[in-house]
Amino acid sequence: MIGLAGLTRKIFGTANDRKLKSFTSRVEQINAAEAEVQGLDDEALRARSREFQEKIAAGTSVDDLLVPAFATVREAARRVLGQRHFDVQLIGGMVLHEGGIAEMKTGEGKTLVATLPVYLNALAGNGAHVVTVNDYLASRDADWMGQVYRFLGLSVGKIVHGMSDEDRRAAYAADITYGTNNEFGFDYLRDNLKYDTATMTQRGHAFAIVDEVDSILIDEARTPLIISGPLEDRSEFYTSVDGFIPKLSEGDYELDEKLRSASFTEDGNERLEQLLGEAGMLKGESLYDVENVSIVHHLQQALRAHKLFQRDRDYIVKNGEVIIIDEFTGRMMPGRRYGDGLHQALEAKEQVPIQPENQTIASITFQNYFRMYDKLAGMTGTASTEAEEFMDIYGLEVVEVPTNLPVSRVDEDDEVYRSTDEKYQAIIALVDDCHARGQPLLVGTTSIEKSELLADKLKKAGFKQRDFSALYDPEANKTAKVFQVLNARYHEQEAHIIAQAGIPGAVTIATNMAGRGTDIQLGGNADMRVAEELSEMPEGPEREQREAQIRSDVATLKERALAAGGLYVVGTERHESRRIDNQLRGRSGRQGDPGRSKFFLSLQDDLMRIFGSDRMDGMLQRLGLQEGEAIVHPWINRALEKAQSKVEARNFDQRKNVLKYDDVMNDQRKVVFEQRLELMSGETVQETVADMRYDVVVGLVAKHIPEKAYPEQWDAAGLKEAVRNILNLDVPVDEWANEEGIADQEVRERLLTAADEAAARKVAKYGPDVWRQVEKSVILQILDHLWREHLATLDQLRSVIGFRGYAQRDPLNEYKTEAFALFEQMLASLREMTTAQLARIELQQAPPQPTNADLPEMEAHHEDPFTGQDEMAMADAEVAHSAANGSGQATATRPRPAAAEAPARDPNDPRTWGKVGRNEPCPCGSGKKFKHCHGKFG
Repeated sequence: MIGLAGLTRKIFGTANDRKLKSFTSRVEQINAAEAEVQGLDDEALRARSREFQEKIAAGTSVDDLLVPAFATVREAARRVLGQRHFDVQLIGGMVLHEGGIAEMKTGEGKTLVATLPVYLNALAGNGAHVVTVNDYLASRDADWMGQVYRFLGLSVGKIVHGMSDEDRRAAYAADITYGTNNEFGFDYLRDNLKYDTATMTQRGHAFAIVDEVDSILIDEARTPLIISGPLEDRSEFYTSVDGFIPKLSEGDYELDEKLRSASFTEDGNERLEQLLGEAGMLKGESLYDVENVSIVHHLQQALRAHKLFQRDRDYIVKNGEVIIIDEFTGRMMPGRRYGDGLHQALEAKEQVPIQPENQTIASITFQNYFRMYDKLAGMTGTASTEAEEFMDIYGLEVVEVPTNLPVSRVDEDDEVYRSTDEKYQAIIALVDDCHARGQPLLVGTTSIEKSELLADKLKKAGFKQRDFSALYDPEANKTAKVFQVLNARYHEQEAHIIAQAGIPGAVTIATNMAGRGTDIQLGGNADMRVAEELSEMPEGPEREQREAQIRSDVATLKERALAAGGLYVVGTERHESRRIDNQLRGRSGRQGDPGRSKFFLSLQDDLMRIFGSDRMDGMLQRLGLQEGEAIVHPWINRALEKAQSKVEARNFDQRKNVLKYDDVMNDQRKVVFEQRLELMSGETVQETVADMRYDVVVGLVAKHIPEKAYPEQWDAAGLKEAVRNILNLDVPVDEWANEEGIADQEVRERLLTAADEAAARKVAKYGPDVWRQVEKSVILQILDHLWREHLATLDQLRSVIGFRGYAQRDPLNEYKTEAFALFEQMLASLREMTTAQLARIELQQAPPQPTNADLPEMEAHHEDPFTGQDEMAMADAEVAHSAANGSGQATATRPRPAAAEAPARDPNDPRTWGKVGRNEPCPCGSGKKFKHCHGKFG
């Protein structure tokens, strides 16, 4: 019996059907224009771009040019690439142009689809960005699809790791720019640390298409991009802390695998207090005294490193480095680091060189970065399960675009076994069967460890892991049992392995298949075989003959693979997210090819074990399930999908929670970054500096002279001291207080006049051009310094604000209130420190050279604020750009005089100190670090 909702869908169609129908008329118009466009020669076709640009400049909307522009791109792709867009690809392009998410199955040509809206939106001249998941895809797609854009007269750039700022500026200046999500985000952060608009690389955020949009905007959304500088080296500390964990027993700690958290029990606390006391590392009497907060934190991280993070699953050790494995793609992520001391704990555990921790300089989440775009779109093969989140967070509607040919893949029900061994026996039996029948097989695993465990079991069953240096020849290996492994250890051979995974009888074991960017083609990839086998053969008839032979071989192999049933995809366990499972399944059945998919599960799998398999195990025993038998039923599939949907909902709530807190910081970030840009762009900051000076004077007077107070109640001595310290003025405030009839307004006016006159003398002494440069340099440096301190304070506030919930107060509201108060305090400090710095600064004549801002070397990170999955991406260390470009003959210095060549330092004479390191003891003898004494701002 059909319900009301089902009846409505049957009569009116689904919302997705109605959306697709709305594109039909424009598809027909594009098809109708095809004959006319095909009649144009190359130059006339290229001239259409200039025509479109002139129309847009005259006020025509890009929406009005969709039909002729799409028809132009389709014809250009046919001529340049030999590929003509299908009608469903035109629909996908329209979805992207309207700022939606096009869900298109694997092999449907999403890369080609993107050329349509990218070309159309690039015509406006504001830049169009195409965001990919790795540098390989950014380079490949920019070169491949760039042929179409260049043919039509548009310029193309690409952003990859390691490029110079000059190359990045050129790439962003192009009409179309390809790059990874990390590079786009980090460039935005780095631009907002620059001190000259001419050195910034990006030129705005008009339009972006995000490839593998679910991977970037969902999976990585909870991990902020962070640029940071290193703190002091504490290798010995981490090593010492690591040594305590093996001395603990199981009763000393508790683990939560769902949340990937670890904590010490009461017995564990007592044991640690004893161990720390013996080592002389315990301060006070209790482990939880305030002096031991840092040690407790690092002990917990060391515990997590030992008990929750597994080598070859979460990370590998290569060349003396701990390298993270991406949980979503199974790739190595060189340079990425876990945050909050966890990576250092892993390095101590594995006894490799320990790198120092970092201090945050700038950060942003992908959520807030991509929401800056005027128009955002995305494409992927798996988005419908997260449609609610895409709409709620980004305002992006998911549209399922139909396939060009019907999907003929058969998705079989899961087989559930009681033990892992039984499961693997069943998988190996299936592998043997597929290999014997010549059916290509892809086995998906969830980690390196499990891919290599399965590889070992296959070797014991008589299979051999084949050599990657030679192409797989099914004729020569008909009787040989061979397989190949694709995981982070074999990252370099990835394209080669994928290219041959569709050959008859091929067996490929792979970690997560998300974002690989290469289709598995039945019979193998002809283009890649041609490129590999004929790379050294010169052009000519012999090469053409050999290429034709290769393509004929591939066509023959494809027929054999089709006859065997197409690609068989096997999952060795379910992931927490249905999308990841669907990504694996989607590798089979591309472009109407036949195929099959099946998942083999056991009650000992992580998902089944963590989310309560005890009851199911008891039920299976009562049903009399024997060893080696499996339970197969659609109900099992539905139950597992229901569990997965609960996990997805939990993760969605986590990401929403992260965003709520980050939105608070984001509002402040926008204010600071906009202020920086305004300061850099202006010819002078004279008015800003004067306003700051005014606010400081008003604040000083209000603090020391209470409203409506008599002169004898004034704190004249305190005001005089504050004026001396901040404004560098020696004024007789105490004498003014004795004048008859004087009021606070008159004191304020006298101080303002004195401060303005002192500032005017500085301008006259050094010249307006040089002094304006100094003012801009000082205010930007202090703003950056305070912003870094503010970020650190907000991180600390956020880590403890949850405890307010115990007092029946909403932690988020508490965070907003306190973050706002801290921001106001930061702005007040900015006014006071800038005024104090400029009042005391003196310039030393020097040869023309840039003035380097006092920023540390920087690294880029991608840190998870929630769990141990806090990957951090590390860019090449770089020094912040100069605050000034050396246009004058003077160099700004801090209150301390500049370096002097002297054999010894006189504590009472700063001129003898020379160059003092920021972390050195201050030469004055105070015992403080230089940066906290004579070297501090203000």
